[in-house]
Amino acid sequence: MPHASLKLSPGVDQNRTPALNEAAISTSQFIRFIPDSNGLGLPQKLGGWTKYFANAIGSVVRCLWAWADTNANNYLALGAEEELSVIYEGTQLNITPSTDTNNVAVAIDTTDGSSVVLITDTGSNVTSYDVVDIRTQISVGGLILFGLYRCFAVSANTYQIRAVDALGSPAFATATVNDGGAVSVFDTTSGTSLVEVTLDDHGYFAGDTFPILVSTAVGGITLFGNYTIVSVTDADTFVIQASNAATSTTTESENGGDARYVYYIGQGPLPTGTGYGVGGYGEGGYGSGITPTANTGTLITATDWTLDNFGAILVACPYGGPIYTWDAQINQPTAVVIPEAPSANAGMFVAMPQRQIIAWGSTFNGVIDPLLIRWCDIEDLNDWIGTVTNQAGSYRIPRGSSVVGCIQGPQQGLIWTDLALWAMQYTGQPYVYGFNEIGTGCGLIAPKAATSMNGVVYWMSQSQFFTLSGDGVKPIFCPIWDVIFQDLDPDNLDKIRIAANSRFGEISWFYPITGSGGVPAKYAKYNINLQKWDFGTLSRTAWINQSVLGPPIGAGPPISGPQNQYIYQHETSTDADDEAMLSSFQTGYFALSEGDVKQFVDQVWPDMKWGYFNGTQNANISLTFYVADYPGETPTAYGPFTLTQATQFVTPRFRARLMAINISSSDVGSFWRLGNIRYRTQVDGKF
Repeated sequence: MPHASLKLSPGVDQNRTPALNEAAISTSQFIRFIPDSNGLGLPQKLGGWTKYFANAIGSVVRCLWAWADTNANNYLALGAEEELSVIYEGTQLNITPSTDTNNVAVAIDTTDGSSVVLITDTGSNVTSYDVVDIRTQISVGGLILFGLYRCFAVSANTYQIRAVDALGSPAFATATVNDGGAVSVFDTTSGTSLVEVTLDDHGYFAGDTFPILVSTAVGGITLFGNYTIVSVTDADTFVIQASNAATSTTTESENGGDARYVYYIGQGPLPTGTGYGVGGYGEGGYGSGITPTANTGTLITATDWTLDNFGAILVACPYGGPIYTWDAQINQPTAVVIPEAPSANAGMFVAMPQRQIIAWGSTFNGVIDPLLIRWCDIEDLNDWIGTVTNQAGSYRIPRGSSVVGCIQGPQQGLIWTDLALWAMQYTGQPYVYGFNEIGTGCGLIAPKAATSMNGVVYWMSQSQFFTLSGDGVKPIFCPIWDVIFQDLDPDNLDKIRIAANSRFGEISWFYPITGSGGVPAKYAKYNINLQKWDFGTLSRTAWINQSVLGPPIGAGPPISGPQNQYIYQHETSTDADDEAMLSSFQTGYFALSEGDVKQFVDQVWPDMKWGYFNGTQNANISLTFYVADYPGETPTAYGPFTLTQATQFVTPRFRARLMAINISSSDVGSFWRLGNIRYRTQVDGKF
């Protein structure tokens, strides 16, 4: 009887029908392909994972970041929906910042010729670690107070800030005021969309943008966001254009006339002998050396995070929020806001080699501009206002609807809008960065759907995949397109996570499918060496590649049991955190006969690697045959047959024209790799 060899083409192809996908793989789960000397890819069991940290994480982890400080201490930061934490030497440190929001009557003191401003907010218990975000523009003593300010504690009810101008220089009051100040007042006229704004000493010009951060209803108009100033009446009044006409003539103050203070609460050790009456520019409170009682506030939550490190300092940005820092070397209890940085951002990264924080979807006035890029000065994360003496600055991407995501790529920053890819290249003074559109029709599908490996950038777009290399932007052929894009949940695209594994030259995308509740439930994996794909089912909500902590680390639930969130280190085991990992693939159909005869298969000789090199050769493999006479009919299964290293052959004894095989394993502690399976066949009657 003649013999045939079962040599498979590497990669998985779901776009082809099973009959067209002859001698190739159609479905897969937890496998990878290893190149051989003949240019083929040998399928083998995927590397497993173990817990990096023993305890469950209290909420879904959306971002991970690993770094080391200057003392060679290694850290792993976790940006979760309900916490920001750091794992260090087996201990999880909760460094989640807190905020507190107060709406109070305006009571501010200024001194003519001074930039020091005293704010009264009874019971606020502000300390000198806090930052206040004044959300309502307040006119007082010739100053306009608005935005983020460092706080200097005076008493349980009062604190000081330092007024600054548009360039960050001290702004000096022109009058002495006690318990004064006022927010904006809006006047509408029935039938017109023009709204008069009263804000003493406003300093605006026609064409400027006027931000309103506290939603205010007046005369049938809801004011919120940015508005263009169409005319300036005098130093105290100007006119803005609303989106609809007023239905009545009326007057209303922003936030009902109250100030809105949002406190970003910091914590830290107070030096001995300090307290109210010592800090705050040396002005008195109630006594000297009285330790203030800090406001605990409410822990922040975030739908997503971006994390990076500025040298030894962790930099963290919750989606839509300010930028925080955390320094382990000074025993900092929580992350603290950079008050000089933009108050709202979609994300950020640290550019190299100049070391500047790059924020995207940023702001100048508290309202996010989805196309705005801002960056700090070189080596100075506290300097964000561009001047002739520094290299801070900003740029607004001129095309597209929003910046979706950014990364530090090879030798340049890369910015994806919903439509295109832009390069951000350092040029030095005077412009600091040059911006060029280098690809169109290749926008990013989600903020964390792009990465780089070996000098090449990979990303997922709205309906295909792309690379950026020395040859420019090119699409990646994807033979599992149907599996991904026909099952993708369009309402949760922001949950897509890319996962680079440089140990095996693999790029994976974990993505949510329809019905998965917005959780990434499946993965599509691309082998950059073989340019082949496979796919499977696994949930990972965050990922980092090889780092100072070793092999890749991912966050997600276990493959069975309660769906708690854990941190796993991959490529550290043969199993799924001590559980059996169901690793399998199924081929398309082999045409046993192209004519009108059937073939009889009576023996199959397995050929496998049954374990690691110099390891125990103990793998147990299940082999199942699926046979049919026509591609569209339901196949008949023969098996499963159990294969071990001791198995010489199995005898399936079936007659058919088409044959597919399924190879799987579910044992613990084993490894396998497919070799050259052979089978014995002969003609066995006409069909």
